[in-house]
Amino acid sequence: MTQTLTAIAAAGLLAACGSESGSGSGDGGSDKAGPGKEGPAKGTTAEALTGVRWNVESLTVDGKKQQAPSGAYVKFGGKGGTGGNFGCNGYGAKASVKGDTVDFEPGPHTEMACDALDFEKRLARAMDGRLKAEVEDDRATLTTADGDRIALSAEAGAPLKGTEWTVTSVGDSGTATSLPKALNDKVKLTFGKDGTVRGNLGCNAVTADADARDGSIALGMPKATRKMCPGNVMPTERTLLKLFEGKVEYKVDHRTLTLTDGKTVVKAQAA
Repeated sequence: MTQTLTAIAAAGLLAACGSESGSGSGDGGSDKAGPGKEGPAKGTTAEALTGVRWNVESLTVDGKKQQAPSGAYVKFGGKGGTGGNFGCNGYGAKASVKGDTVDFEPGPHTEMACDALDFEKRLARAMDGRLKAEVEDDRATLTTADGDRIALSAEAGAPLKGTEWTVTSVGDSGTATSLPKALNDKVKLTFGKDGTVRGNLGCNAVTADADARDGSIALGMPKATRKMCPGNVMPTERTLLKLFEGKVEYKVDHRTLTLTDGKTVVKAQAA
């Protein structure tokens, strides 16, 4: 039953990040801890766990606590299905929640080469098997048979409009790959309630009209500054500009935004 991230551990692997399951897309309204929920449900532990997107806060193995990288989360069914992200790589999973017992089996996952691979492998091993769950308000703890613990928290989702989105991956032909390190935390977009989008493409600032409705955004002609930029920055800027002067589909899954026009794919995280 045990499945580890053996494929991910192979040096140099870099594959496409599949889109996360589930959708909170709409007119930009805020999703709470899980789509359709205001937070963990009252009632049994199983009811409180299911359908909520739980951020992984930390992992304690053999008494040693390690903070989780940003973006690590897990869902135990409900709208959007079961699965999550180990901190860099997304995965699907099978889960059975009965009372305070969770039988969890991680399934197929992406294979991006990441700085957090050691944490990902430890978390994958801890999540794989039978876990005891305790839920208190917006906090939860999963404990393995060996006494290792996974600390979780339910975090409010982000609306499309008014949120500053930090772009994490961009690609052509339906495949998004991580940005160059030189662009980490530099590419940002904010969709305003005034029907515009503003941000930075990595070097140049950009503004444009942005009419968001019914899961799509009509983007107008971009107005961008014309700075001289390093050569490794320009491919990302050119790819992002392909989204403008047309209509893109968007999906908000908790705090992850996906934009695509069928060819160009952009993924971003709420700041």
